[in-house]
Amino acid sequence: MYADLNRRHLAVEKNRTLFVKLYPEISNLTKDNPPIASFIIRVVCSVGNRVSLIHPEITNKQLKNNDDFVWGIEVPLTGKFIIEVEFLDLKIASPDGGEPSSIWSEGCTQKQSNVTALASLGKMLSESIHTDILINASDGSIGAHRAVLAARSPVFRSMFSHDLKEKELSTVNISDMSIEACQAFFNYIYGNIQHEEFLTHRLALLQAADKYDISDLKEACHESLLEDIDAKNVLERLQNASLYQLPKLKASCMRYLVKFGKIFDIRDEFNSFLQCADREIITEIFHEVLAAWKGF
Repeated sequence: MYADLNRRHLAVEKNRTLFVKLYPEISNLTKDNPPIASFIIRVVCSVGNRVSLIHPEITNKQLKNNDDFVWGIEVPLTGKFIIEVEFLDLKIASPDGGEPSSIWSEGCTQKQSNVTALASLGKMLSESIHTDILINASDGSIGAHRAVLAARSPVFRSMFSHDLKEKELSTVNISDMSIEACQAFFNYIYGNIQHEEFLTHRLALLQAADKYDISDLKEACHESLLEDIDAKNVLERLQNASLYQLPKLKASCMRYLVKFGKIFDIRDEFNSFLQCADREIITEIFHEVLAAWKGF
């Protein structure tokens, strides 16, 4: 016996034991983003003394196939019976990733509101809607909004709250960033940055995040820089890890150089690095080398 439950299927198999299964309709959507359900399920005999069996509440159960929820009922049931499923919540993840959210009206309304607000914020930047501050990069300018910048960065907030030159002239000079990197920085602040743009400018974004105290951007850059360490960039990343206090990146670079033996593959570059590197970094490298030698 099968019943369609809002694109969910209820299957009943009756042999010596009655098995009740709940699973989603098979589709590309449910295959890649299976629903996460919270529900109560009951079996009620419709004749006689109306025996009622209730399964304990299921919370945040991922339903991907017909084996994910199986309820075996050994109590004999005679005649007709009714199976009731009361969904307490049903969550799905968006196709572009992110945390699963409820499909109920409250969750959908909040999600739609957030998406619309973020799109509008990005439009304010891209179309220069009522901008009130001019950002001067090294080779160009961008119009922005004091309130948005102050909400995202305590440094900008302090800058606009005191009698500083930027407050008087309605400009902020960021001469250490190109216009492309500066645009990526403000795209991130306004929630409108693209992944390729982020990857292209992540070192400049790291510098800006540290300078303007935007911790979430700094952490995003930190995590991204961990993903593709190689012989061409390891020394630069080690220097940045020390400069911006990124412990995981520093440890990963040290491990790549010492434990993986890559120091020997970039001997000339490493010797040049030692000539200008911070003394603290050099000390840490040699401590790592000595520790590695003790392991042999």
